[in-house]
Amino acid sequence: MLNRVILIGRLTRDPELRYTPAGVAVTQFTLAVDRPFTGQGGEREADFIPVVTWRQLAETCANYLRKGRLTAVEGRIQVRNYENNEGKRVYVTEVIADNVRFLESNRDSGGGSGQREESTYNGGSSNSGGNRGNSGGYSRNNQDPFSDEGKPIDISDDDLPF
Repeated sequence: MLNRVILIGRLTRDPELRYTPAGVAVTQFTLAVDRPFTGQGGEREADFIPVVTWRQLAETCANYLRKGRLTAVEGRIQVRNYENNEGKRVYVTEVIADNVRFLESNRDSGGGSGQREESTYNGGSSNSGGNRGNSGGYSRNNQDPFSDEGKPIDISDDDLPF
């Protein structure tokens, strides 16, 4: 069985950061993802998908994401339900993110220099009882990985997977 989703879209509003009674950070935001076709009037349609992040990833998203920012989200789909005040069962479908990539810097969204900057934060497991050592970390990538000016790459046969 597999439950994995990858989305790229723009935030519809600033993320909301809250804390559980146990002190665990949780952030909620909505991602507007364009559909691959246009509507009857020739206009682009979008889906508005709720996203939830936990712990350090939640705090990072709350600090760096803003309304309108282009963002990639990787995680799993979760469906939960509860009874509202009127006694009716309410179903909520949302993406629980464990990896968020900030695809625009402040300069890009403000009409800046045009140099693209990508920031990544890989959060720890979102379903664990505590924060069990993040496998990833926050990083900024501004260098061209292919800037070797055509020089051959020295790779040992031991490094090849076949």
